[in-house]
Amino acid sequence: MNNTRFATAIHIMTLLAKSPQEWLTSDWMAGSINVNPVIVRKEISVLREAGLIISRQGKEGGSQLAKEAGNITISEIYRSVKNTEVLGKKNQNPNPACSVGKEINSHLNTLFEETDQLVSNFLGDKSLQEFADQFE
Repeated sequence: MNNTRFATAIHIMTLLAKSPQEWLTSDWMAGSINVNPVIVRKEISVLREAGLIISRQGKEGGSQLAKEAGNITISEIYRSVKNTEVLGKKNQNPNPACSVGKEINSHLNTLFEETDQLVSNFLGDKSLQEFADQFE
């Protein structure tokens, strides 16, 4: 599993939290993350759709947090960019003639849901501000 979406999103959100009065550009943020600005713009779009950031176009354009960092939870950021299960993918076509194969995905669904809930609960009370305060 090599999904860096959450890491990229939390990096973007932390940069915005550290400069709440500034309109940060995707190019500038991409320099901090050391990725192509297109990747940053893609995640900005997702975060904007989730209501976590606002953006404006043009010469004075950029992005800011849509609300104070103390009112944004890490779990909100996680849910906005989550596109895979924490434990990975299930096998698509297990053998239905096998006693394990015919039931594995229903049992994995339960396990995956429970694991996802644990991750969300763990992240739930942590605010972006608490996370951002770790950086000078």
